[in-house]
Amino acid sequence: MAPTPTGNRRTRVHVVSDVHGNARDLAKAGEGADALICLGDLVLFLDYADHSRGIFPDLFGAQNADRIVELRTERRFEEAREFGARLWAGIGSDRGAVIEKAVRRQYAEMFAAFPTPTYATYGNVDMPPLWPEYAGPGTTVLDGERVEIGGWTFGFVGGGLRTPMRTPYEISDEEYAAKVEAVGEVDVLCTHIPPEVPELVYDTVARRFERGSRALLEAIRRTRPRYSLFGHVHQPLARRMRIGATECVNVGHFAGSGKPWALEW
Repeated sequence: MAPTPTGNRRTRVHVVSDVHGNARDLAKAGEGADALICLGDLVLFLDYADHSRGIFPDLFGAQNADRIVELRTERRFEEAREFGARLWAGIGSDRGAVIEKAVRRQYAEMFAAFPTPTYATYGNVDMPPLWPEYAGPGTTVLDGERVEIGGWTFGFVGGGLRTPMRTPYEISDEEYAAKVEAVGEVDVLCTHIPPEVPELVYDTVARRFERGSRALLEAIRRTRPRYSLFGHVHQPLARRMRIGATECVNVGHFAGSGKPWALEW
């Protein structure tokens, strides 16, 4: 944990989200900060900006990646699932084992790049059961939990809500709301997904509304944290806006920018 400031000493944290395989910049993300905060999505399954990158094109090629992105962008999710199922049928191996092997390779690289100290929570494409194997002593994993950094209280809620995309760590609205409630009143509310506000959940490149949390929005209005920090939506209509007393900031996506967002007090 970063030391509590004494006298005139200030605390600075860097915040990233949606790392999606960018280990090179992640290794530098904590430079000049007392701590790094990561809001999930370490795994790169498919890069919507560069269809040649990720687990999917590694297995099936960029042309098939182009096709599945096209179907998903057009919200033809059933066709996308059928197309993906045909591709997986040709692999001849257990799908879960193949994905886990690829994710493990990425996690080994990502967690090795985390500086000390790092505070992290899961994204919707992450696989939480694997994290304990890779998180070293300098990395604290939090989900529905709080931690003090520099005299401020930070609350963490990981994962995403259920969608037709069926990504690995999607949970029910009720389970998500319970984690938000468990965090309670904090100075900084750190989540992977944004509160359910149209300007914050619409992705201008994917051309769709991602799922934000109504429970998170209600908690922000009720508990009035100084900041609500999140990622998940890579190219939102608005990266920053106020909800009452709370400054809401999209700190992603780190995969594209390679630059952390800085908070100092």
